[in-house]
Amino acid sequence: MNKKMIILSVSFVLFFCIVLFGQYRTDHFSKQKNIHAPDFSLKDIQGNTFDLSRQRGNPVVIFFGTTWCPNCRSEIPLYKTLYDKYAQRGLKFIYIDMGESTERVARYANQSSFPGLVLLDLDGRVASDYDIVGVPTLFLVDKEGKIISESHQISDLPLDELSPAKK
Repeated sequence: MNKKMIILSVSFVLFFCIVLFGQYRTDHFSKQKNIHAPDFSLKDIQGNTFDLSRQRGNPVVIFFGTTWCPNCRSEIPLYKTLYDKYAQRGLKFIYIDMGESTERVARYANQSSFPGLVLLDLDGRVASDYDIVGVPTLFLVDKEGKIISESHQISDLPLDELSPAKK
């Protein structure tokens, strides 16, 4: 085999490994219409209990991430900007950290001046219910509790469709 064929073959195999076994998958929930977001109850970093079902009537952004994830960290500036723009309109912002200690997540949230609610999925149960394979993964849930968008970048979520401009 010549060198070009070997490079082409290796590239082909790597491409399919990335697609089949990579960190990200396609939008599982948003391709299915009228799917309700799996309900959950988690503690925040202050120890208070949060129930997703109590958010009915408000659209919600759910951000699954970790403190060590560089892509999660790169989403924070835009997350803050969108929080400042949409939280006053009733859009709720929820960050769910997966599998890390309360102390570590609280320190990260404070250092980052993370807006919105920071929840702890210590055992990964909620991440499993949402079929999280890689982080960051974000969901946009409408007022009725249905998932309308899933993404790996907050900029891809159709926020203007859910949150009308101020009156």
